[in-house]
Amino acid sequence: MKKLSSANLITVLLLIVFFISLIVLEQLIAPTDRMNMLLVSLRQGSIFALLAVSMNLLNGFTGLFSLGHAGFMLIGAVTYAIFSIPLAYRDMVYLYYDYVIKVSFPEIFGNLLGGPGMMIGVLISIILAGLVTALIAFLVGLPVLRMRSDYLAIATLGFGEIIRAIIMWQGMGRITNGANPLRMFTRTDSFNITIGGYTFGLITFTLALLSAVGIFIILLLVTSSYGRAFKAIREDEIAAEAMGINLFKHKQLSFCISSFFAGTGGALIAIFMGTVAPIQFRAAMTYEFLLIVVLGGIGSITGSILGAMLFVFASMWWLRGLDSGAFLGLERITIFGVNLGEQVFVSGFRLVVFSVIIMCVVLFFRRGLMGDKELPYYVDKIRSKFKPTPKAGGVDA
Repeated sequence: MKKLSSANLITVLLLIVFFISLIVLEQLIAPTDRMNMLLVSLRQGSIFALLAVSMNLLNGFTGLFSLGHAGFMLIGAVTYAIFSIPLAYRDMVYLYYDYVIKVSFPEIFGNLLGGPGMMIGVLISIILAGLVTALIAFLVGLPVLRMRSDYLAIATLGFGEIIRAIIMWQGMGRITNGANPLRMFTRTDSFNITIGGYTFGLITFTLALLSAVGIFIILLLVTSSYGRAFKAIREDEIAAEAMGINLFKHKQLSFCISSFFAGTGGALIAIFMGTVAPIQFRAAMTYEFLLIVVLGGIGSITGSILGAMLFVFASMWWLRGLDSGAFLGLERITIFGVNLGEQVFVSGFRLVVFSVIIMCVVLFFRRGLMGDKELPYYVDKIRSKFKPTPKAGGVDA
């Protein structure tokens, strides 16, 4: 059995500390506390990390420039919602249509096994969301993956919009509820457990754990022979084909796996948000994840995770005060008679500052924050700086 290197062992220990910290923080921070934004950002950041890594698998490791991620996320979110709405609530959700799907996996398994059964039903719904998304991606990939470069990007972007239009189509209303939102499905509140009259919050831990499992599976794939084939296609398709790699087969495999995890990530977004509406999954959402991938480093899983966390924390929490007229406790700043608190700190200014930060990162980190390296590489690099250098002129044995 292959032993873990010291760098990988340190990385595993850091992950264990991270997940233990999530459990502790959720018990200490009340939902009404101002610091609850930390937990909300960690939840969203964890989901975004999975979605960014799934996009990096396709765009970064395989070299396929796809822009249909938001469409596949929508399929996953809608599939999860459809199979998680309790039967008693479906009449309140499908107000304008006679629904045809009458299955709720969390309800079925919850009635059979109680709380643990409900979680099993949630997991089944999430996996089903990924499988449905992968199946549709397989069909979409048959014509699309024969294109290259910009043509592939335009085609996948078009299919993403077509998928959204089909889900909003009235003819699909009996299944997808048309353009109306899906709601009242199993949400994050169900992830808490009660022991001895005390409720332990596990929402953040559960979402982060589910995302981590998906990222770990992608990591295993990238380090396997299939991952090496993906990288060979990225570097030179002609050389990869000459080495015996079936280009279309491996492109289709990468496309379907990436879409599978985009679907599961969409299901997690549905759990996090509590409402699924097609209008939420526009093409602009794909550009956000493309930005995260570039920001963290194309071809780096650690970079995608770090980029997702920085994107969510900066845009959703740290810079939020810029839209409300206050930032870092400063509300009224007067320079040459101009009150910056009223003239500058206005709605939308947060995005301006965030754009400047992104431009600075791109200028000083041309290959992203992590380049194409992973966390163990930098752990080894830091450890080597603290290793004592051997003295010259040592005595031979």
